[in-house]
Amino acid sequence: MFEDDQVSLKVAVVVLCYNGVELTEGCLESIQKQDYSDLEVILVDNGSKDGTIPIISEKFPRALWIQNGENLGYALGNNKGIEYAFNRGVEAIFLVNNDTRLQPSCISTLMKTMQNDQGIGILGPMVYTWDENKTISSAGGRVNWRMAHAENIGMGEIDTGQYPSGEVDFLNGCGILVSRKVIEKVGGLDPKFFMYWEETDWCLRVKKAGYKIYFEAKGEMEHKASIVSRELGPTTLYYLTRNRFLFFYRHTPFASKSMALLHALDGTLRGINENRRAGKPAHAKAMQWALRHAVIGQWGRTDPGLWMSGKS
Repeated sequence: MFEDDQVSLKVAVVVLCYNGVELTEGCLESIQKQDYSDLEVILVDNGSKDGTIPIISEKFPRALWIQNGENLGYALGNNKGIEYAFNRGVEAIFLVNNDTRLQPSCISTLMKTMQNDQGIGILGPMVYTWDENKTISSAGGRVNWRMAHAENIGMGEIDTGQYPSGEVDFLNGCGILVSRKVIEKVGGLDPKFFMYWEETDWCLRVKKAGYKIYFEAKGEMEHKASIVSRELGPTTLYYLTRNRFLFFYRHTPFASKSMALLHALDGTLRGINENRRAGKPAHAKAMQWALRHAVIGQWGRTDPGLWMSGKS
């Protein structure tokens, strides 16, 4: 896969898991089939309760483990994996969710692109859904600063080659490749987000440091997460709502910041009222607390049992 003058760099594939043992098995099976040879797999378990550790340890004895014992979220959980990988001398980190399947040339394609362009800071593949007709889940992402909105490019479209490789605003966190030098310069994921918006924040921080955020269309993987509109649970809604304020306050250009935050506020207030009218008091309360915590700057992991009961 590599030209004669390129060196195969050691890559750590960090797989974050929180239950979903069958999904983790499928993910690791696809990693075993990669045509990039210098790989090691680091599983970061965020306190799974479904037998993930003993089952996966038996089937994949060469995989390395970090057992957190509790759900540290996407950001801090992956940071643990990154730190462990650095101590083992790797040169690049590929973060993948356990509900993904990689095509055999995914990592080698991404690594070739990264080595051919030293200006790339974070790189990601074409992400498909799990169906058979190459439905796009994400061809990179774009941010609408004025409307305080971010979206996965091409979501729901059939891939006909309409999205070539190139720079994007952010990449879907289900599969992102980052070089060691970039992480050492910019730092890891920000635990303030706990989950949701953290990979988008990371991409923007890397971009501000002078690197490209790059979508590689020839690298391919599949992600089980549904792209069909579905009802979000109160906890998910809480983090999505709260962290939206953190992201756009932190990154929106000054001239657009007030407008972006007003749109975020308007969307939150409308969401609260719509959930009340729909007879979903837990959802409305989740958004209320998300707004309150955004205003007072309460970030990181929160206990839904406390804020749902009014004790937070």
